[in-house]
Amino acid sequence: MQSVMPFLRFPYFILVYLRSIISSAGGGNLCRYYSVGKQKSIQSIFENGIAIIRVLEYNIIQVRTQCIQEVVMEFMSAREAADKWGISQRRVAVLCSEQRIAEATMVGNMWIIPTTATKPIDARSTRYSKTEEKAVKPFLKWAGGKGQLLKEIEHYYPFDGGRITKYAEPFVGGGAVLFDILSKYDLEEVYISDINTELINTYRIIRDDIDVLIEMLYAMQNDFIPLNTDERKAYYMEKRERFNNLKVTGDENINIEKAALMIFLNKTCFNGLFRVNKKGLFNVPMGAYKNPMICDENNLRTVSEKLHRVTIACGDYRESANFIDENTFVYFDPPYRPITDTASFTAYTENLFNDEEQIELARFVDDMDRKGAKIVISNSDPKNSNIEDDFFDNIYSAHIIKRVEATRMINCNSEARGKIKELLISNF
Repeated sequence: MQSVMPFLRFPYFILVYLRSIISSAGGGNLCRYYSVGKQKSIQSIFENGIAIIRVLEYNIIQVRTQCIQEVVMEFMSAREAADKWGISQRRVAVLCSEQRIAEATMVGNMWIIPTTATKPIDARSTRYSKTEEKAVKPFLKWAGGKGQLLKEIEHYYPFDGGRITKYAEPFVGGGAVLFDILSKYDLEEVYISDINTELINTYRIIRDDIDVLIEMLYAMQNDFIPLNTDERKAYYMEKRERFNNLKVTGDENINIEKAALMIFLNKTCFNGLFRVNKKGLFNVPMGAYKNPMICDENNLRTVSEKLHRVTIACGDYRESANFIDENTFVYFDPPYRPITDTASFTAYTENLFNDEEQIELARFVDDMDRKGAKIVISNSDPKNSNIEDDFFDNIYSAHIIKRVEATRMINCNSEARGKIKELLISNF
């Protein structure tokens, strides 16, 4: 474009200049020195000259317009390149400014890129061999994560019949079931949500701004790993305080930083917990990890690719009602009902999920059942501690309840961790 435009501009400007001179001359400055007859003859010459020049101007304008259209058709915007290559628009702009995209040109305040340009190889991707790629897995350790129950849950996947083409997970959490399904099936639509603002922000940033996020995580990893224990504690507390001071806003830079902080804290805190107090502040102390992998780049990039076609919403599970229909498989994994008086770890957000909420969820499940959706719900089995407790048997009496063996992973007393029963409830 830059090489074509000067060539097109030059003759056009010359013609405009000549026309102005001839018009001025023809206006009388030159003709007044001649007789009336000669004046008319000269005037006629000037008028014919102007007419010819105008024809030439028009032809040049047409050619220039055609050339511009052809050039524009051969270029794409930074946003179009970002969508094509599966990276953020911000990253495309950085690659352009670093001159890593051939013939990328700044026009005004935007980059234009040849449509034939290929995505530059990210030098950081060479840290991992392509032969070592692993199946996508959750990027966070999450209380109540379903990794251990996948073998049981996958028996319920209803996608092979052809009718079920959509998937919804309104309590996505760490997303073990989500990523298992995304690894195995190419569905038409996928919807996930959670009430945890920080969690959903992290999902969105991984999907939309993976390159900047990875840069931040590598910086934290390089800062943290060489420190001794006391220095690590000070660094961890600094990051925890920063995380609690930030609010997810419309500022992309802040949102990316908070996502990076959430992953850092999850990888370095005690037992990989995400827990907040009644004020909504993250309050988990640092864990005793020798060499935590704060930036698992290979998995993060795979997660990012899988999330590109996923609708990610922050909100109550009830908001999924508009998405769910007879073509949808829905998995509900709400905060579990405590099985003992002391096992009340439900503080994923400052909002508690009590028995009334469990009953409301059961009613919502019944509503979605009437829509024709295929549904599975997981929860704790109160009969682990009280054989007479029929709470879930009563509220899900219209559905099929299966008791499966699981391992309790969250308890400050390691001896209290062990085999328990959990519930898988389905309408089919």
